[in-house]
Amino acid sequence: MSALFADPALTSLLNLMGQMFLYAVCGMVLRRKKILPDEARPILTDLVMDLILPANIIHSFEIEFSLRILQKFLLILVIASVSQGISMVFARFLWQRQPGHLKRVLQYSTQVSNAGFLGNPVCEGVFGAEGLMYASVFLIPQRIVMWSAGLAYFTDSTDWKGTLKKVARHPCIIAVYIGMFLMVTQIELPAVLETGLMKLGGCTMPLSMILIGMMMADVNMRTLISPMVLAVTGIRLLLLPAIVYAGCLLFRVDPLLTGVSVLLVGMPCGSTTPILASRYGGDYIFASKCVFFSTLASLVSVPVWCMVMGV
Repeated sequence: MSALFADPALTSLLNLMGQMFLYAVCGMVLRRKKILPDEARPILTDLVMDLILPANIIHSFEIEFSLRILQKFLLILVIASVSQGISMVFARFLWQRQPGHLKRVLQYSTQVSNAGFLGNPVCEGVFGAEGLMYASVFLIPQRIVMWSAGLAYFTDSTDWKGTLKKVARHPCIIAVYIGMFLMVTQIELPAVLETGLMKLGGCTMPLSMILIGMMMADVNMRTLISPMVLAVTGIRLLLLPAIVYAGCLLFRVDPLLTGVSVLLVGMPCGSTTPILASRYGGDYIFASKCVFFSTLASLVSVPVWCMVMGV
């Protein structure tokens, strides 16, 4: 056992998860003390999604370009698309007997993970800038599904044209465009801009986890665990990543792409779940419990998956 915890890679991962937990606790305390009011949540969300995360994504693409990297981009897009298809099948058929207000939440939670907020910092912490770059590409299919099939679970309608416009104009997707342009052309940014992107990107994990902690603060711990919460958490953190991992092993996918794919697929329920549930008549309290418990459980499942994959 002592030899296991002496492993530098495992120690680094546990330190990362410990930092994430502490940041989340900070968010909970700041919310409960009303230092950060509920009105601060959408502001922090926009700050992370529109500035901090895009800066981090652009910075992650500043590596030497090669045909091998382009091939990996195409491969990880295929893996991401297949994983979204598998998630859609589970979301479609698993929850048919549940009442409508719960069914919407369960379907969306199965289909959409919190990979945008939580997955990017985890992949960067485990695999470095290259892992973050591939994670940014992996998330493109999820963003498309999130604003199409995911939203349809709550609204029963899908505007594909509007969806594509939303995705194409999303700040994180625009950051991917810019990052790929810089990588292909090998243009070097001025030092002041390069440093600025690096410093802004470094705020991704603390602010993301503080935001998640704010959401956790509103959950009643006494009624947190229920069979449905456990079920959707098990599907998100165990079953779906296990299927992706088995597929990657079967087709002998590159270990880095396998690791990024498994960790992103195994992220907790999306933080947008209670927001959409509140807006469109779902059970937003139940949705908050799903997000909270699955996020808490991911602090255990992520290191376990890393050990399974030998990261």
